[in-house]
Amino acid sequence: MTSGAYDTNNIFGKILRGEIPAHKVFEDDYTLAFMDVMPQSEGHVLVIPKAPSRNILDADPATLGPLIAVVQKIAVAAQEAFDADGVTVMQFNEAPAGQSVFHLHFHVIPRHEGAALKPHSGKMEDGGVLAANAAKIRDAL
Repeated sequence: MTSGAYDTNNIFGKILRGEIPAHKVFEDDYTLAFMDVMPQSEGHVLVIPKAPSRNILDADPATLGPLIAVVQKIAVAAQEAFDADGVTVMQFNEAPAGQSVFHLHFHVIPRHEGAALKPHSGKMEDGGVLAANAAKIRDAL
């Protein structure tokens, strides 16, 4: 079974086209990293390819190398910026696996010993907090 077709009107596609604002952390020719607006911990970042990919099941393998290199770079910077004990990296493929935005993305979530992840609720974080957190990670890069 293959995944569905890529929809260019998904929210991350709109962010890539500048139609929706995002608190950017890092950008290069192939990837964009920005703050998750419903963070599960302080410093929760999303890393996406610029190439249209529904998820890892249909991504061009040439997209994955540069993407995972940036995931690693952001994970190291986020751990440093938030003095985290570790970093959770998550990636979901199709709705039954938890994917809700159908553009390939990795969650990079700084973790502290004993602190549970907040639920990925419908509550959006304050824009000022996201901007400050993005700046902390950019400084760590």
